[in-house]
Amino acid sequence: MSVHDELSSVQRCLDDLTRSVGRLEQQLGSGGLDMRRVRTDTEHLRESIGILRAAAASPATTKRPDLVTIPDTPYDDSLWIDTDDEGLGARDRRAP
Repeated sequence: MSVHDELSSVQRCLDDLTRSVGRLEQQLGSGGLDMRRVRTDTEHLRESIGILRAAAASPATTKRPDLVTIPDTPYDDSLWIDTDDEGLGARDRRAP
């Protein structure tokens, strides 16, 4: 199945869940903390599926950066002229 088909299947299941939660809420009442939590969780799932649908619709925005190969050969020593050794200070002076 494609991602679109999978998301459609999840959406149908979520619609069934929403209807079941509504019927359960009619039987138990909506005043209890547990029922409100179930209702809120169902709404969060609906929002999450919406976000997934939006992300699946535009995969081109998540382009991976090109990898840069770093060679194993040592760097040229001229790169380090006039630099301080970290924690040791300048090369021509003594460390404290």
